[in-house]
Amino acid sequence: MKTKAVRLYGKMDLRLEEFELPEIKDDEILVKIISDSICMSTYKAAKLGSDHKRVPKNIDKEPVIVGHETAGIIEKVGKKWQGKYTVGAKFALQPALNYKGSMDSPGYSYRYCGGDATYAIMPQEVMELDCLLDYRGEAFFMASLAEPMSCIIGAFHASYHTTMGSYEHRMGTLPGGTMAILAGAGPMGLGAVSYALQMEQHPRRLVVTDIDEGRLARAAALFPPEEQKRRGVELLFINTAVLSDPVARLIEINGGDGYDDVFVFAPVAPVVEQGDAILGKDGCLNFFAGPVDTAFSAKVNFYNVHYGATHIVGTTGGNTDDMREALLLSEQGRINPAVMVTHVGGLDSAAEATLHLPDRPAGKKLVYTQISMPMTAIADFGELGKTDGRFAQLAALCNKHRGLWNAEAEQYLLANWPEI
Repeated sequence: MKTKAVRLYGKMDLRLEEFELPEIKDDEILVKIISDSICMSTYKAAKLGSDHKRVPKNIDKEPVIVGHETAGIIEKVGKKWQGKYTVGAKFALQPALNYKGSMDSPGYSYRYCGGDATYAIMPQEVMELDCLLDYRGEAFFMASLAEPMSCIIGAFHASYHTTMGSYEHRMGTLPGGTMAILAGAGPMGLGAVSYALQMEQHPRRLVVTDIDEGRLARAAALFPPEEQKRRGVELLFINTAVLSDPVARLIEINGGDGYDDVFVFAPVAPVVEQGDAILGKDGCLNFFAGPVDTAFSAKVNFYNVHYGATHIVGTTGGNTDDMREALLLSEQGRINPAVMVTHVGGLDSAAEATLHLPDRPAGKKLVYTQISMPMTAIADFGELGKTDGRFAQLAALCNKHRGLWNAEAEQYLLANWPEI
């Protein structure tokens, strides 16, 4: 059968093409993709091309389908998996396979498997590793966003703390501790805020920094500090761009002490160094944002490493348990990944949106692969609705949900925009 997909041919060379998919093998599954949210990691793969660790060397001849934050419907099941997977069932994908030590991953490494496609073939290792997950939620986009949320959840689980005189590492952020999320008003930072606030053993103080006042204002509107205070969390949003000494101010906010957990959500050396400088005793710095520059580095205070037991951890992606946790928390309403989404578009908008991700700052850009639609800001729906009734309806549906993308809006979009 034919599919339309965005494929990577080389550095900054993404092409939307129609081509024939082969018949699935007995150990493969054919899926219909409905949604795929664009990840900065896909931009990094496009920028680096075959120099990327997950991208094959021969993409100029055998291009790969990009996109890995994906959800859809199972269309056809190979004999090996019949009985376990059902035609018509919804799925979410955990792309971090780590199959037999390989870095191959959907969205980076496969000719016929990726999220920016109308149809794709799941290779046998996806099912063998139980990474094709059953999804029973209402909205497909929530299943797509479970992937980036799983990366956030994995980062929280990978952070750790110690006890002097013991060699045991206590995994996870410090219960009832103090936490700072630096460069945290972007889409992944907001996801981290959402996760931190719902934890049973949440931090008592959470400081979120950014250098964009508009993004900070949106974050404060999504997570009103007065509401969090009633739940036992002191939540502060700080614009470090207007501070002459951000480190001194952040420590002052924390009562003169360093922070127990610091997350860095931008691969910028001064931000990393700021995070290191505000660590308290036994503080854990989680470097979340992966850089494109393979020689990226920043200064670390090794005096504090030696005498203050400060330490650094980094993660890339989550695992299947993290993905299941993300799906469960979304279904329970304990997290709302929709806070990450600011733009929506069709498959024909995916390539350009990906290639311009860094120079057109926004939250998550959500692609619906079965339709044709320019990548459009949710904030622009109202203005566009003055001449197009469909956007007026989308604006109304989003306004019902504090301006956030939602299941009703998704259903209306899929029913009223043309097929790709």
